[in-house]
Amino acid sequence: MASGTASPATTRAVRPLDGLRTHTSGPPGPGAGLVAEHLRLLGAGPSSALGPRAAGSRAAGSHVAGSHVVGSHVVVEGAGFDGLAARAVWSEAAGDLTDEATVQAATGIMAVHGRRDGGPRGIAADYAATATAVLTVQGVLAGLLAQARGGQVAQVSTSACRAGLLAVSQYLAAAGAEEGEAAELAPGGPPFTSAEGTVFELETLDPGAWAAFWRTLGAPEEAIRAGWRPFQFRYATACAPFAEVLHTTVNGCSWERIRYAAEASGAEVCPLRSLADRGIADAPPWALTSYEASYSSRYSSSTPPLGLPLTGLTVLEAGRRIQAPLSAHLLGLLGAEVVRIEPPGGDPLRGMPPSCSGISARWLALNRGKKAVEVDIKSAPDRRRLREMAAGADVFLHNWAPGKAAELGLDRDQLAAANPALVYAYTSGWADRLHAAPMGTDFMVQARTGVGEAVRPADEPPAPSLMTLLDVLGGLLGAEAVLAGLLLRERTGNGVRVDSSLLGAADVLTAPALRRLADGRGARRPAGFRRPLPTADGWLAPTDPCAVAAAAYDLRELPTAEALAQLRAHGLTATAVTADLAALHDDPRFAGSISRDAHGAPAVPDPWSFL
Repeated sequence: MASGTASPATTRAVRPLDGLRTHTSGPPGPGAGLVAEHLRLLGAGPSSALGPRAAGSRAAGSHVAGSHVVGSHVVVEGAGFDGLAARAVWSEAAGDLTDEATVQAATGIMAVHGRRDGGPRGIAADYAATATAVLTVQGVLAGLLAQARGGQVAQVSTSACRAGLLAVSQYLAAAGAEEGEAAELAPGGPPFTSAEGTVFELETLDPGAWAAFWRTLGAPEEAIRAGWRPFQFRYATACAPFAEVLHTTVNGCSWERIRYAAEASGAEVCPLRSLADRGIADAPPWALTSYEASYSSRYSSSTPPLGLPLTGLTVLEAGRRIQAPLSAHLLGLLGAEVVRIEPPGGDPLRGMPPSCSGISARWLALNRGKKAVEVDIKSAPDRRRLREMAAGADVFLHNWAPGKAAELGLDRDQLAAANPALVYAYTSGWADRLHAAPMGTDFMVQARTGVGEAVRPADEPPAPSLMTLLDVLGGLLGAEAVLAGLLLRERTGNGVRVDSSLLGAADVLTAPALRRLADGRGARRPAGFRRPLPTADGWLAPTDPCAVAAAAYDLRELPTAEALAQLRAHGLTATAVTADLAALHDDPRFAGSISRDAHGAPAVPDPWSFL
């Protein structure tokens, strides 16, 4: 915060960006509309003219060092803040990565999404652009929080390439590990289809429930035993090559019998819903609730500039699997000290293969750099110790099952008794918005919300992606919500509860398809949309505008480099599809951006750059 200006912490705000204004310039960058929408939901209003500080920030942020790539700028100013310029581009380097299709192809998203089908497939929804938009808003909130705490952040930049690499970071880490996968990478997996044609997802985290479900339907024992491991690991591998007889078993069963088998076994089934069944979502992807407190920042305008925006803040994370750990990971990249709450003996996922230096490469992708404290939440003394830890923390973040926190005495009210200014964050599956909702896991939420239609073009049957699309996007939205809560606390002195969910992630991802449907244009993309073109030694992906013209060329007998040269000679833009994620480390399109951590595991670049 510049000297002589009013501290934003003295402004009483209902939303974290109330009183601030936005101005956008330049051609639209990735996810520009979503950036504007989220800034509006957080309280920022439009501005027809820029003040002198914002104009200076825009000029300072009009160029990314070493790049001639043009992108849009969003400048946020007002309410005593210095102007903050945010910039989002498709790629920091000049080249062929200029839209959603080429970024998905280069970063490995197409390869992971296509594992179930046996070859790369583009996601018909704009996944990379959506993730970029959320990261851009995160950068804005983090930069403003830094200013409010005495820092001098004037601009933030990100790119769709960084967002894409972050989205595949777990798969990339596993591909570059010292040992091979624990489960086979081969085509296959859900969803399943009943005798009447009902397409459905099956979910259970219990091998006993898995076996009981299939035994009730009469599946062969050998297929049941062999099928559990690939089914269990599908979150990690994005495929589930179990025996085809499991599909044929349910093909011969009525939906009524399948439902009975699920109820009797403890497994859950969910029919794939269409986008037409959903309607436009009318809720923001997160909720912020403010509570009276008397928080006063430890920093002031006289404090020397901070390092990263969240330097000096502490996050307690009681997260499992992907969603909450990724949220906390992002907060750690922004400078917070993250302390993981792990069960006695440590997080069992630390040992999930493949490993680097004895630690799971996938686990490191989400948890490197975090501290860990073992807490038995079933023990009253340990729960008391956790409440004492929360008393000195800034954020408490968890994704326990619904009602679990209250049952343990660790809900917001219990923790706020000792720390009224705590930002209490819950990343859930359904956000209590759906009655009788199934398990709040990635693939079940995809099935229930029409994602299976949104991610596939019209000539492919609807099917949820086995890439954990919503866990990753839900983690991004969780971090965005926490940053909004921290900024709101800084401006009001109040404690804040923030809620985000996989359902909110599905709302954000499917919103463009739902708008197309409401406009009468059809929700699904046309046949062949974002389908890579085979070459003699791989695949290439044209940009969306060039796709129809590029498909007219037969490139199957040409090496990829020659095929690309031929398309370029005809004025068409395309890029090679990354098929082996391990090759990304040496890919010239990302030269120097992918490193290795202290354990030897591949590490993707931080999503943002701050100046």
